[in-house]
Order: sequence, then C-alpha cells, then structure tokens
Amino acid sequence: LHWVIQQSPLGYTNMKMVPVPDQAFGNFFEGDCYIVLYRSQGSSNSMDVHYWIGNSSSQDEQGAAAILVTQLDEFLGGSPVQHREVQAAESSKFRSYFRNGLIYKKGGVDSGFRHVESNVYKILRLLHIKGRKHVTATEVEVSWSSFNSGDVFLLDMGKVIVQWNGPQSNRSEKLKAMLLAQDVRDRERGGRAQIGVVEGGDEEDSPELMKIMRAVLGQRSGKLKEAEPDDTPDRHQQTANIRLYNVSDESGKLVVQEVAMQPLTQDLLHSTECYIVDQGGSSVLVWKGKEASIEERRSALGRAVGFIKAKNYSSSTNVEVMAEGGESAMFKHLFISWTEKGQTKGLGNVYTTGKIAKVEQVKFDVMELYARPELAAQQRMVDDASGQIWRIEDLELRELHPSSFGQFYGGDCYLVLYTYKRASKLQYILYMWQGRHATQDEITSCAYQAVAMDNKYSGVPVQVRVVMGKEPRHFLAIFKGKLIIFEVRSSFICGVTNPGPGARLFQVRGTHEMNTRATEVPARSSSLNTNDVFLLKTDHTIYLWYGKGCSGDEREMAKAVADVLSRQDKQVVMEGQEPAEFWVALGGKAPYACDKRLQKEETPHSPRLFECSNQTGRFRMTEVEDLTQEDLDQDDVMLLDTWEEIFLWIGRSANEYETKEACNSALEYLRTHPAGRDPDTPIISVKQGYEPLTFTGWFNAWDPQKWSGGSSYEEMKQNLGDVASISQITVVSDSLTHSSNNVTNSTKIKTFQMSHYVYIQCCNVVQKYLSLSSQDYLSDVDLENLLGCSRSGFQRLPRWRQNDLKKKAGLF
Repeated sequence: LHWVIQQSPLGYTNMKMVPVPDQAFGNFFEGDCYIVLYRSQGSSNSMDVHYWIGNSSSQDEQGAAAILVTQLDEFLGGSPVQHREVQAAESSKFRSYFRNGLIYKKGGVDSGFRHVESNVYKILRLLHIKGRKHVTATEVEVSWSSFNSGDVFLLDMGKVIVQWNGPQSNRSEKLKAMLLAQDVRDRERGGRAQIGVVEGGDEEDSPELMKIMRAVLGQRSGKLKEAEPDDTPDRHQQTANIRLYNVSDESGKLVVQEVAMQPLTQDLLHSTECYIVDQGGSSVLVWKGKEASIEERRSALGRAVGFIKAKNYSSSTNVEVMAEGGESAMFKHLFISWTEKGQTKGLGNVYTTGKIAKVEQVKFDVMELYARPELAAQQRMVDDASGQIWRIEDLELRELHPSSFGQFYGGDCYLVLYTYKRASKLQYILYMWQGRHATQDEITSCAYQAVAMDNKYSGVPVQVRVVMGKEPRHFLAIFKGKLIIFEVRSSFICGVTNPGPGARLFQVRGTHEMNTRATEVPARSSSLNTNDVFLLKTDHTIYLWYGKGCSGDEREMAKAVADVLSRQDKQVVMEGQEPAEFWVALGGKAPYACDKRLQKEETPHSPRLFECSNQTGRFRMTEVEDLTQEDLDQDDVMLLDTWEEIFLWIGRSANEYETKEACNSALEYLRTHPAGRDPDTPIISVKQGYEPLTFTGWFNAWDPQKWSGGSSYEEMKQNLGDVASISQITVVSDSLTHSSNNVTNSTKIKTFQMSHYVYIQCCNVVQKYLSLSSQDYLSDVDLENLLGCSRSGFQRLPRWRQNDLKKKAGLF
C-alpha cells in the first residue's frame, strides 16, 4: 500500500494520507512525503511501514508523516517495523519493493501536480538512471548538458521513449534501464508507447532515433561529461562502531545513556525499556520493549530523529523502529546469539512445522530433505552422505583406504569428494579440510588440488572450506558418527588406529551418527567438561567418562567412537566416581568446567544476501533484501550468510577478479562482524546451475530450470522490434509548451512544442498517435486511412462507436 501526504487548506493539523494509484507506484515527487506499507509474502507474515521524505518536502509534511506512521503502527497492533527513508538514501529493503526502479519527479502538492495516470502522453522529461541492483531515475534538465558518458538516460516523450546508453555504462545498467522503460510503458502508458535504444558509443548506428533526440535536445556541441562516480555503498555496515543506548524521558527530558559496545548480547535488552543501537551513524535502530510505557513507544521514532541531530549525523541516516518480538534480520545479526521463545532443537531431535504456539515434533527423515528443500537448508543437510578422501602428502594427493576414513590429523589437509544424485544427475561437494597445525604450504597445495579436481569434474563441484573443529553438519554425516580428529599423525596397522604411546584424551560431542565428532584435547584434567563425554585412552584401557550434564544419546555415540578408537577393554566412569588411576593418567586431579549448561538452542538468525561486484570500476558489496532467486545476478558473485555457513554463489558471467575478491570479502565480513562471528565459519562456493539443497532451500519456490531461460539485455533489445526503421517524427502543433525549468536558453534550443499527435513509421507500418482525444487535428486523408471511413461518415456514427474506432486506432 502506498500513500502520499497531502495538506488540506486548514494546514498542518489536517494533513492526511491520500492513496496512490497502482500505476504510479515507484513514482515519488520530490516535494512530498509518502508512506509505504509492505506485508511479507513469506511464512512470517511480517509487516514494514516506511515513510519517505522528498528533498523538497516541507517540515510540516515531514512531521505529519512521522505522526501518521505512528498512528498506523498503533492501528496495526505495533507489529510493523517502522523505517524512515530519505530521497536518494533509501534502505535496500525499501528499494527492493520497486524491482524496476524508483523515479524521482519534480514538483509536489504545492506545485499543483497530478499523479501519473495511464494513457496520458503529454509528457516531455529526461530521466537520469543510476544503480545496478536497485535503480533510481531522477528527472533532470532536458538538455545535452545533463548527459554523461557513464550512465543511462531515458528521453520520455509520452508515446516514444528513447534509451541512450553512455559509452562507459555496463550491460547490467542497460538492462535495468530497459526494464524501467518497459515498466513506464506498460503501467503508465497502458502499453501504448514505443521504446528505442541508442548506444552512446555508436550513435551513427541509430540515425532515426538520433534525429528524434536532436529535434528535442538540439545539436550536441562539445564532448560529453565524464562518468559520474556511483554512490559509495555501505560495503560492510558491521564494520561500524556498534553501541547500545538506553532511552528514557526522565523529568520530561530525553535522556540517552550508553549501555554497551559490540559485541552485544540479547540479555542487555529489557522489556520495560526502549533502546537505540547506533551503527556508527550508518543507521539507527530503535527497539521498543513490550512493557515500555505507551508514551515511550509512541515517541520512539521522534527520539531516533532527535538522536541523529544530537550526534550530528547526516539527515539521510536510515532509521528502523521495531517492537520486541518483531526484530528485523539485520538487528538480530548485531547480537552474538538470539533466542526466540518456543524454539526447538536442531537436527537429530526434532524439527518444527507450523507456528511456534503449536509445535509439532517429528523425527528426522532423510527423505524429507528432497520433498522439503527448506528443511535441507535449515538443517544444513543434503542427505545421509558418503565420500572419497585424499590427504595432501608432499604437496600431492594421496588417496586414503576406506578403512581409514574418518581419521583426520591436525597437522594435515584433506580433500573429501562427496557424490550424490539429484534428478538422475550426478552432483558433487568438494570439502577442503584444513588441520589446525597444517603448514601454509599444505593449505595452499590443498586449494590448488581442489581447483584441479574442480576442473576435472568440469566445474560442477560445490567447494567448501572446512577448518578443523568447525565441520558443517553434512561433513559430519559422511562419517556416520565415527569422525575422530587427532592432534598429530600416527601409524596405521591393518586399518586399526594406533594413536601412539601415553594417555590421550578425546572429547565426544553429538547425539546421533549425523552430528557426532571426537576431537583430541590435551590429556589433563582441566580439559574435562561436565556437559560432555570424554574418552581417555591409556596403554591398557579406554575410560568412558560421563559428565553429569551429558545425555543418553551422547553416551551411546561415545561408545561407538570408542570401538573405532581401540579394541581395548572399555571402562565406564561416572563423574564424581573416578578411580585413582584415572586421575593419575591425566597427571593428577585439577579444576575443570563443571557448570551445567542449558540445552543450547540453534540461533534462528535469518539469512542475508549480498551482491559482490566490480562492474562500477571498483569492488563492492551491497545487501539485497527479501532474497529471491531473481536476485542472483549471473554477472556477479553473491554472498549468502546463513549464520552457520557462508555461501559464495558464482554467476556464469562473473569475472575472476570478482570471484577472488568475494572470497577475501567473506573472510573480512566474518572478521569484522559486530556479533563476534567465528572467522572459521565454513565458506561454501556454489556455481550457477549446480546449487545444492542446502543453498536452494533458503529461497522460496526455487526453479531449477531458470538458468536455461530468461532474456539477456541483447535479447530484450532485439524484442523491442525494428525501432531503427523509425523514419520521421514531425511537429504538427504548438499545443504543449514546456517551461524553462526543462529547457533553457543556454541549450540554444527554442522552446519545444509537443504536437497533438506524433507520426511514426515503425516496422513499415504507419501509426498515428494523438496526445489529445480529438480527431479534428487529423487531415481528411489521414483520418480516413486511420479509421477506415470519411470524416463525415465518422461524425454520423454514435459516440460509443466513434470511441471504439479511436481506441482501436490508438487515438487516446
């Protein structure tokens, strides 16, 4: 829903919201303020309400918009997230609603504007197109002086739209501009306008279109201006200095007190208070506790604006206001962990369907992954897994015997190739496992060998970087609960592991064969933890030490690992009942972690998608809101952050520089994240067309056939028709004169006068278009050729028949 704020004759106190017609969505007058209400189409059914401030809007309009937004929020029960948007500095979420772009128009209520109406052609404007993922079109002076060599411009003449592409503009910018031109044609002109394209570097190839442009703009003199630099994106908002403030109105005055700096924890937020999270001035987020006073909740938006002024931040700083329980994904990503009420455990215990209020617990079934890709994504699983393994030895690959599968050493690197079928087609996942003590040469060799293997399989494998101790779930599932990670290399005798002399201690974590690993830790008492099971291997016995906080499932998995570790006798030891020889083997009794933890739930962070591109001349990352498959641009690399994993989706046309920088940026993204993210989080490279379920499940209604279709810029341009055959455009009348705001004397162009109709010959078919509805401006011959009857015969027809003939001839 989309409203404009209009002022009644009674002034500020009587300002109201006036609905904007559908065909005008995406058009914003610079002199106005707007309110946009968006309801998510996903299962969350969340709502966002934005108020947009035009650069030329009045203070009264801005104040009224803020008040109306607050009233709308209360009417909707306080559930929407509120956003303050400023022209040309809109949030990526706001821009995502207008897929074909935003159009900034001159004027507003005070200038007596009329909103866009369909089938109205009395138009002359020049739109300056900027942006790649989210396009903005700004009305500029209708003059060659407005053009530059790096951007795209639309010369809109009502019935004719000419797209002029700067010589230095790229294919993506051209495609976005064409989509916007088609959107204007279809929504604003009822589909009855012609679009032509001029390549700025090859203007001589479009003489007819250049003739039209010169008729409007005059003859160009001098060189075009140099390309304008794109706005600097918020490459990593999380690099900003994150601070949390408590906001109160003690003694009737606004009091803001700093509470904490990054990294933030959820327990800092109290339901009786309101808080501001400041991202170093890049954005301000306001959190309203559900038990805060009504006055505090109502004034939250105003306080955020006051905070921006007090900090001397830019007036265009984005603001988000959210209620407790309705936090945005970006807000949650600023905290180390975030727990929702009614949350259930992850894979191996239960998964949740339906609303939290009514939790249905279902045992995990591998076959469910194929029927429900979203489950595969949430559980980070493809299937129950099997694989082939190589170790890096002397910088070369040495294939391991199946008997040693699952036995890894911290001083080595491994390649694990997993093969599975999907729709009767082979798919591959290539894991690059890096030991904690591996040398840099071994790590480099592992990456080199991974590239060679990727080439061997024609670039199909999904590549996953795995750091020791940070193995993703599917990797663990390959080894069916029998993954053992040793600190140092040992020998193999008939496939049985001999870890070496002396006592060795292994910590076992996991509840079933798809999530269990055993990791060697220093053989001393301080390594123990009351929440886990430990295996202590001595020369004669293996002790199974059960901490008081471990579960029955963890004990069963530890028994299975113990059988793999050694054929020696096993002895169960309960915490607090250890025999003396147990402590002797560990070098004596010592303090260890003995605080029972609550069952830790999975962090329900929503995924975030970023575009990685250097098509503007420099590498940058830009966030994409409400991710869909359509957002995956084949010319770029996309970064998908699902919290537990980082995906790098590589488009077919992405260049090598983008791919390389995307990997570096993923590491930097993790390193600088305000929530203190683990830099060893798995990074997964996915190639376009070979996406696994763990990736596609994050996208609603994934279409596996999408990459085989779709139109490129060149195909769309060709589908416009033979616009090069436009032979003439003639001025017939001086009925429409544009003001000096659009055409100035400095351009050496006389005031342009738009005809009542524009005569166009396109595709060898003569068409007549009228910007007014009267047929009296046509000659007798033209009218008869167009309508199929003489003027006198036309006048004798009933009015409904006249209108029908004119409609079919395009005379409206």
